[in-house]
Amino acid sequence: MKTSRSTYTVIIVAALGYFVDIYDIIVFSIVRFPSLQAIGINDPKDMERVGLFLLNMQMGGMLIGGILWGILGDKKGRLSVLFGSIMMYSIANILNGMVADFPFYNLEAYAIMRFVSGVGLAGELGAGITLVAEMMSKEKRGYGTMIVVSMGAMGAVAAGIVYQYFQDWKLSYFVGGVLGLVLLLLRVGVSESGMFKQMKQAENISRGNFLMLFTDRKRFLTYLKCILNGLPVWYVVGILTTLSSEFARAFGLIPNTAKVDQARVVMYTYIGLTIGDVLSGTLSQILKSRKKAVIIFILFSLITSLIFLTVPMNLETFYWFYLVLGMGTGYWVVFVTIASEQFGTNLRATVTTTTPNFVRGSVIILTTLFQLLKPAGTITSAIITAFFSAGLALWALYGLHETFGKDLNYNEKHEQV
Repeated sequence: MKTSRSTYTVIIVAALGYFVDIYDIIVFSIVRFPSLQAIGINDPKDMERVGLFLLNMQMGGMLIGGILWGILGDKKGRLSVLFGSIMMYSIANILNGMVADFPFYNLEAYAIMRFVSGVGLAGELGAGITLVAEMMSKEKRGYGTMIVVSMGAMGAVAAGIVYQYFQDWKLSYFVGGVLGLVLLLLRVGVSESGMFKQMKQAENISRGNFLMLFTDRKRFLTYLKCILNGLPVWYVVGILTTLSSEFARAFGLIPNTAKVDQARVVMYTYIGLTIGDVLSGTLSQILKSRKKAVIIFILFSLITSLIFLTVPMNLETFYWFYLVLGMGTGYWVVFVTIASEQFGTNLRATVTTTTPNFVRGSVIILTTLFQLLKPAGTITSAIITAFFSAGLALWALYGLHETFGKDLNYNEKHEQV
């Protein structure tokens, strides 16, 4: 089956959208220190506490946004979500760059803006992956989703480069917002999924019914396992990467009052993630198995995390090791593809949009566990959390069906409406 020009256009737009999406998701991790200093927070302990609070606000927004955009994707269409979410997070991130200029309540304003940004950021990936999966042949769609996620991961690299070059946290937010608004100009020429159009014309099809995921035990367990499958990715991104300065201090690599170059850490992590996405996506196509590829990468991620936390290294090696950690999280592309392929057309956008955002939101659970275990030591806490996330992910993957080459043109059983 030959890939059409309209399909290529969808892949390009979805990839660029995810590029900006990841830029705006990760920019806070890069500008955390200077932006918090700008609103009067300077104590290292407060930096960690407030930083995690703002990260959790963003992820909480993504949890809620994932549900809202997912339902809209199945009710109104994939395209409306793709471009609506881009507009929302672009405007919100421009406002993020202005929080220090508010006359009062700077922290509260920052928290609200990160929440709103999170809601907007929740929709793009699910809508893009759903479109690509439904428009490509079942044998080749893994390559299409690989391009989208691999291109998207480079958005974090771009965020690091922008901040390193300009050293201006406000400008970093502004650039992300403007890039998203410019991307909206590409809306012309992007077509809706044929499967969605066909499903929309059918009668008595319950579309975007989020509760359907909970009314059937088998369907609910499949959905839950899709979410748990991605935990190790946000263990690395949400804890090891976001709190890189805290780990460098725990390893004795920098003084207690110092911080590492966070932009460099994020750049290396996401360069590694991009490499991992290409490798895992290609591997799943070669092996003709999504599950085998993910098992390999989850184990690789756990092993490299344990090496990072236990093997002595100097500061330069510390930085470069984030590239290796990022590679271990590179099964994100296959993880999202698996979620998209597990469910019928009438629930596909809902699942594909909510699943990655619930994983991102799960960083709240992981950071809470990490902090509860902190009295045992930063490194010990991180090791236990690593085993927790990897163990749940492997258990979940074991219970999922293999979806490589699966026909997606079907609907989930529904109640008559």
